[in-house]
Amino acid sequence: MASFKDRLIGKIAQVVDGMKSVTTLAVGSAAPDFEVGAHDGSTIKLSDYRGKKVVLWFYPMADTPG
Repeated sequence: MASFKDRLIGKIAQVVDGMKSVTTLAVGSAAPDFEVGAHDGSTIKLSDYRGKKVVLWFYPMADTPG
């Protein structure tokens, strides 16, 4: 079984590939939906937080532990 880190990297790669077809979004438009695996094995989807404030924090892999 792949590690959480490997699964997350795979999901991020899928999101990035999917975003290649997305052009610039207008202010106030909906973000494209995506999902990632959580540390407990559950799946988290952006659409689960529709109507709520969400902060997505992307940072260089070199700054991650492990």
